[in-house]
Amino acid sequence: MTRNKTSHEPRGESGGPTGAISHRFALVVSRYHEEITDRLRQGALDALVESGVQSDRIEIYVVPGAFELPFAARQVAESGGFSGVVCLGCLIRGETSHFDFIASAVAHGITAASSETGIPMTFGVLTTNSIEEALARSDEAPKENKGREAALAAVEMVEFSAGLFLPGLLDEE
Repeated sequence: MTRNKTSHEPRGESGGPTGAISHRFALVVSRYHEEITDRLRQGALDALVESGVQSDRIEIYVVPGAFELPFAARQVAESGGFSGVVCLGCLIRGETSHFDFIASAVAHGITAASSETGIPMTFGVLTTNSIEEALARSDEAPKENKGREAALAAVEMVEFSAGLFLPGLLDEE
């Protein structure tokens, strides 16, 4: 697993973060189909920064392929340093059933890792029939980028999880 520290500039209108999110996020990104996963990664980074996450609170971990995402995501979550993990990858259907086995294993593995660690993890893994479909789902346009969607879901789930543990929240009736 390769670890890349990021240092992206905030993209708020004032030049600073758009919110005060103090959580740390990890992006675990598959290297396989890098032309697609690079675009997913950028969409996720943009979404996190636009949500108010400071760029120095985002780390990127690169793994060989989608099959390795669940293991790496679990390791990252168990490190104790992150509030949420965004898993990004790309699977393109071929002529054999290999695609189905990998897609299922990755989905189940990420679900299990999140459940077992208690850390929100999101599934930003494209499962497409063609490279054209993958390119469309990783487009630079924010509405089309599934990496962006996965990052926004991670922010929402981290906020949800943090809200469950606010002091006095359950005491009020």
